[in-house]
Amino acid sequence: MEHRVRAAALVWTLALAAGCARAVVTAPPPPVAAGWEETGTASWYGHPYHGRRTASGEVYDMEQMTAAHRTLPFGTWVLVENRLDGRTAEVRITDRGPFVDDRILDLSAAAARVLGAVGPGVIPVRVRVVALPGGATPAAAARGTFAVQVAALTSQARAGALRERLERAWPGARVERADVAGQTVWRVRVGRYATRDEAAAAAQRLAADGWPAVVAAE
Repeated sequence: MEHRVRAAALVWTLALAAGCARAVVTAPPPPVAAGWEETGTASWYGHPYHGRRTASGEVYDMEQMTAAHRTLPFGTWVLVENRLDGRTAEVRITDRGPFVDDRILDLSAAAARVLGAVGPGVIPVRVRVVALPGGATPAAAARGTFAVQVAALTSQARAGALRERLERAWPGARVERADVAGQTVWRVRVGRYATRDEAAAAAQRLAADGWPAVVAAE
């Protein structure tokens, strides 16, 4: 009888593991600040996870500049550098992972294209925190002109559609083009603010409405 109970428990455990394709046990997020760095390797993920819920509760859109990290707080923006060729990209942490011990980041398909990770699958990277949720990037703090960014997409059509949805509640939402390491990125932003505090207050209101938001330099 005892052997049957143990066997049943083992089967149940394996079934749970099989049903949670991206489940992972992680430690509580450690305290981090802008400038915190980590080096390691990064992979990327696209289908079949596109359209599924991430660990943060957001729906995964593989055309957004996002990534999965084991412990960084959701909404953190990080600068990722490909250590082989120096390409860089800013991505927002929205998910948990990767699921291989020697990897530190799982990139969206869009971010992988910018960083040159699609072909090799895995690249060596340096990751640096540039903004915590609701905080301003160092560039924004230095320049003194602020906006609130809710997305960075590689598709202009998707960015335009997102702007239209956003503008219903936030008039003046706009799409701005940026070139990052030879890749065109379309940033969806709201407002222009003279002070960081004003932009941070707007970011908090956007977050309360369910929009991912970070203060960024104009």
